[in-house]
Amino acid sequence: MRTARWLFALATVGYLAAGLYLAIEPHYILGDSLSRVSAARSVLFSRDPHLAAIGFIFTPLTTVIQLPVVLLSHWWPVLTAWNISGVLMSAPFMAGAVIQIRGICLDRGVPIWLVWVLTALFALNPMVIFYAANGMSEAPFVFLLCWTARRLIRWLHTDDVHDLCVAGIALALAYLTRYDALPAAAGVTVFVAVVTWLRARDRRRDRVTDTAMDALLVAAPTGVVFVVWTVTSWLITGEPFQQFTSNYGNTSIIEQSGGDGSTIGPLYGLVFSISEIMVLGPALPILIPIALALAWQRRDPEVLATGVVFGAVLVFATRNYMTGTTFPFLRFYMSAIPLMIVLACQLVPVRGEVPARRPGRHRRPRVTAPGARLAPAVFATAVVLVTPVITGALMMSPTLSVQQYALQEIVFPDPDDTSATRSEERRIIASFHTERELAQYLDTLGLPDSSVLMDTVYGFAVFTAADRPRTYIIPSDQDFITILNDPAAHGVRYILAVPNSGRGSSDAINVRYPTLYETGAEIAALELEIPNDGDDQPTWRLYRVLS
Repeated sequence: MRTARWLFALATVGYLAAGLYLAIEPHYILGDSLSRVSAARSVLFSRDPHLAAIGFIFTPLTTVIQLPVVLLSHWWPVLTAWNISGVLMSAPFMAGAVIQIRGICLDRGVPIWLVWVLTALFALNPMVIFYAANGMSEAPFVFLLCWTARRLIRWLHTDDVHDLCVAGIALALAYLTRYDALPAAAGVTVFVAVVTWLRARDRRRDRVTDTAMDALLVAAPTGVVFVVWTVTSWLITGEPFQQFTSNYGNTSIIEQSGGDGSTIGPLYGLVFSISEIMVLGPALPILIPIALALAWQRRDPEVLATGVVFGAVLVFATRNYMTGTTFPFLRFYMSAIPLMIVLACQLVPVRGEVPARRPGRHRRPRVTAPGARLAPAVFATAVVLVTPVITGALMMSPTLSVQQYALQEIVFPDPDDTSATRSEERRIIASFHTERELAQYLDTLGLPDSSVLMDTVYGFAVFTAADRPRTYIIPSDQDFITILNDPAAHGVRYILAVPNSGRGSSDAINVRYPTLYETGAEIAALELEIPNDGDDQPTWRLYRVLS
């Protein structure tokens, strides 16, 4: 226990250091992370602070966890301007994933040196470090999947209701982190039902009851949070699934970005998804067949549990890209990393019993599999030893690693390189610099509350950087539409506008006043145009409202 605490502390500090460096020195911040910081700030410091301002496009866990730190931004705005609250959220979660990987290896009873090798290979994987350090939802999601996998593996041997309940709770929390947890929850439920059904073959009278109860225990937490979140969204917004129906949701973003599901073919989507999985889990083509063969020989179900938890997420991500309903983002396939590490661990025969608080009637003793343990351990190490290097190298590919390849400019800077790729990397890293400068400019004007009308489609980065967030009228304010319909009558002095194209077409200001960005729509006069330093970021126009 003491070792786990020290490891957690060390990993957390290391990831925090990486995250603070990325945010404060090169200022490399991902938009999805900063948008969740903006949501947390709107809950506490907007003109109309209320919990529903958190929004229903994405599930809420990563934003809710940031609320205590975001509260401090009233005195230290740097916490939100530089995404520090996001870093403080993601770093401990990824450190928790490191602890779970170590726990899975210890539960397996593999040699202690292999425990540390596999734990280090996971913790030091470049993709793991980056997403521990950037405030994205991947860190808590990976942690919760690893927690689920560990408890499900333990349950196979202990039949302990506590293990099953914890697995269910972890899946529910994973759903509150990312929608991708639903296929994992469904897969685990089916897996548990099948295992219980096969276990109870000698108890025919109670077979159906046992199966239903175990499946219900693991599925109920996710089912409850799904219903509560969906119904709450419907009651407040009138839309139960805003991710798919809202102008701000993922479906609309894809359409606004020029994709509609027909822009790629299913075959290309499949090949690309497999390529992404290979970037993150390059040893999987070797590990999967060997692990399955050994599991069959040893009658070891742990490999199947591992595959269900992590594999379901990978299948879901592949299906989504094949149908054109998501983006080609490497992070959607991050489950391949813990899958690879855990499968490497499971090449080694089990040893020892798994502790259980209250073993069930179907407890299955873990008989140590016959055969040598050193050879599989050495082979597992050899297979995965260079995988972090391979992943790190492929993360620099603009094709395979759209959101990460700009790291090359940070890790291997070359000021003399003026190529198009390097220039684009510098623009990616400069994203949101213009928005911070714009927020600082508006702060210097000393404007009263409710002076600037702005949508947060692009304006979230302005809102997070503002010293006085109540200056802005944003869509989460309940009177936003009323003010939008007549800005002058409500004392609005300025409107921040973006081009009415691409994602800007969903901006509420452009929806209400389609010509405002070009002409002022006869309600405002152009005060200032602000070219943007960032990649794929709009040229802002600040309009002064005509009285």
